[in-house]
Amino acid sequence: MKRWRTLLLALATLPAGCTAGGPGPGAVVPTEAPAAPTTEALVALHQRVRVPGLEDRRFTHRQYWAAVAPYVGGNVRARTAGMSAEGRPIRHLTFGSGPVRVLLWSQMHGNESTASMALADLVRFFHEHGDHPVARRIAAGATVHMIPMLNPDGAERFQRRNAQGVDVNRDARRLQTPEGRTLKAVRDSVEPDFGFNLHDQDVRVRVGTTDRGVAIALLAPAFNAARDVDAKRRRAMQVASLLVETLEPLVGGHIAKYDDTFNPRAFGDLMGQWGASTVLIESGGWEGDRQKQYLRRANFVALVAALDAIATGRYAAYDPSVYESLPYNGRRVADLLVRGGTVAVPGLPQLRADLLINYERPLLEEEGTFVDIGDLEGVEARDTLDVTGLFVIPLPSALDAGGGLNTGAPAHFLVAEDAEGTRVRLRFEGGPPRER
Repeated sequence: MKRWRTLLLALATLPAGCTAGGPGPGAVVPTEAPAAPTTEALVALHQRVRVPGLEDRRFTHRQYWAAVAPYVGGNVRARTAGMSAEGRPIRHLTFGSGPVRVLLWSQMHGNESTASMALADLVRFFHEHGDHPVARRIAAGATVHMIPMLNPDGAERFQRRNAQGVDVNRDARRLQTPEGRTLKAVRDSVEPDFGFNLHDQDVRVRVGTTDRGVAIALLAPAFNAARDVDAKRRRAMQVASLLVETLEPLVGGHIAKYDDTFNPRAFGDLMGQWGASTVLIESGGWEGDRQKQYLRRANFVALVAALDAIATGRYAAYDPSVYESLPYNGRRVADLLVRGGTVAVPGLPQLRADLLINYERPLLEEEGTFVDIGDLEGVEARDTLDVTGLFVIPLPSALDAGGGLNTGAPAHFLVAEDAEGTRVRLRFEGGPPRER
């Protein structure tokens, strides 16, 4: 059987000119800033400090902290900043003692764990390699505060919201959740100069109007409805431009800009109001990266490069227009298009029809359901299965009580050479088709 999945990767070269903009208002640039670590060097570093035990992106609060625990202490200080709705500790880690204060928080959405894995690797780097030139520069120039798992109850269920059903990232105004209050309390005690709001986004999103999937989306969030650019937001744009340069060798052509519409309920937006130059990093998808380990590495590389640039003041030499010229997150496409076949539902007339499928777990390609049936010429999907000349036969588990087929049903079917299914080519039960 031919390989059924096809993803066309058209890599685009992003503009280089990251040193043309000069320092932003209020920025301090050292007379002789040290050379930036290369992306290649940071990739090699990550191979040395990658924390074992987090190979599956679905992990519990206990599993995460069991993996991180050997690297807490010494250079990395820890305290309990608060408790979740169900009583799980929300931990606050600190590294360095420099004058620039940086706050990073991850997994405020419990099913967005890529950056949490990268922060574990960052903690190990700080713990084991405090004498590394980059670690020394970060420690001398900045104090790094990390909340690697803000929503442990959501992480326990691998769901977006907390145990109370609230999206913690929409609780910045009312502060009704214990998780939201904890983040605000840490912010108030730290008063960060820079913030990093770390998330995952839908793997179905394209870069602008292209066919390329978004691996990383960046945002320097607006702090008001007018989307004004003041000194602190400009600094965030400069850091984002640095991230574009750093990430281009890893995910070039797959970097986009997140929607910058102001949201008065969101923490990232209000962090700007409260005084921090904030950068949002959203990890999307990468071909073959089912557990987001490649994007885990990209996050680590990006964060080390950004922290080093912030600690040394080097970020101020970056041109905000590099970030601003990024295409926005574009359209969302479906997961799988099954096209060209003849649908044969037992007891009903046969028809030539395409089928569109989305997965509940798109990275793992699990729990697929039908989202459209019929003439789907021109409809986009991440993958296409061409079954021209073959029959698509829904399994009983896909049919309703009356024996009919409809959208929302489990995507369980056979692909066969005949309408009776005696010569089966593929069997599909909500996941990738299996050859028979």
